[in-house]
Amino acid sequence: MSESTRTHPSLDLLKGFEAAGRHLNFTRAAGELFITQSAVSRQIQVLEDNLGVRLFVRQRRGLALTPEGEHLLHAVQGALRQVEQALDGLSARQAGQRVTVTSTMGFCSLWLIPRLGEFHRACPEVHVRIAADDRILDLERERIDLCVRYLPAQPVPRGAVHLFDEEIIPVCAPALLARTGRPLRRPQDLTHYALLHLDDRDNPAPWLSWAHWLAANGAGEIKPAGSLGFNYFDQIIRAALAGQGVALGRVPLIRDLLRDGSLIAPLGTRALVDRAYFLMHAGLAHGRPEVSRFAQWLIEAARCDADAPLAPAAGLRRSRASQSATMTHPAAKIRLNRRKP
Repeated sequence: MSESTRTHPSLDLLKGFEAAGRHLNFTRAAGELFITQSAVSRQIQVLEDNLGVRLFVRQRRGLALTPEGEHLLHAVQGALRQVEQALDGLSARQAGQRVTVTSTMGFCSLWLIPRLGEFHRACPEVHVRIAADDRILDLERERIDLCVRYLPAQPVPRGAVHLFDEEIIPVCAPALLARTGRPLRRPQDLTHYALLHLDDRDNPAPWLSWAHWLAANGAGEIKPAGSLGFNYFDQIIRAALAGQGVALGRVPLIRDLLRDGSLIAPLGTRALVDRAYFLMHAGLAHGRPEVSRFAQWLIEAARCDADAPLAPAAGLRRSRASQSATMTHPAAKIRLNRRKP
């Protein structure tokens, strides 16, 4: 049979097979493709019938690829990758200099977005797209160039650039203290206030809990006047700014709000967290000048932000479990041509 008359499987069948082969699970493949599990199963059956070979075998612990299935999966993934690269190239030429960066909702809304104007003034020709998501996205599949990951401080991920560590500190709006007239000088005083806390069952973070902070400061359990839970950190900060209670602020995400007085840290005690923020490149983004320029700006912005005072008049101190820190004067304005120390 000639090449012109031979019937090949459709692209939909191959995409369904690739997802099923990567997950080794029809249900997860269906969720990714936004179709039903039975539809994926039918696609695989049709593909196996067309090719005349079995691609999967069912085992006690789930699916496994046959040798023919492994060979086809490798070929299909390579072909799809080439198609994606070609599409990326066409999109890049159409859109000009474009950089897509992803990070958590809290980091993007509280730290990154307020600083984007500075980068735009320095590099107006570069279009920046923010893909905020608390999920860890596949950079290649989502066509993302850079990501800022919130990860354990050790071990350092391969190829990652450390931006800054994280500390937590109780914060509130100045108006809250003025309205209640209650003192807030020691952990026990929190009993007079509503506590704002992170309540995200999909992404539990016990190190960001009030229990962690109280234990780090040698305080026992307390019974607050109220409690409000949120599944995104930026929601907690909005509630704190509105005077709805006391929140556990995450430095560096709230540095700007402490500096301008929108939030204050009346207890003045911080607790270290064994997490840090790292900048990472997608494989296909290496070598693109616009990506390098944005990455360099981001690194410099993080360094200058870490050097600047947290809150000059707050008398902040670390918890007993942490060493004291000396804050320096604000760094000079960030420039893209600043040399690394």
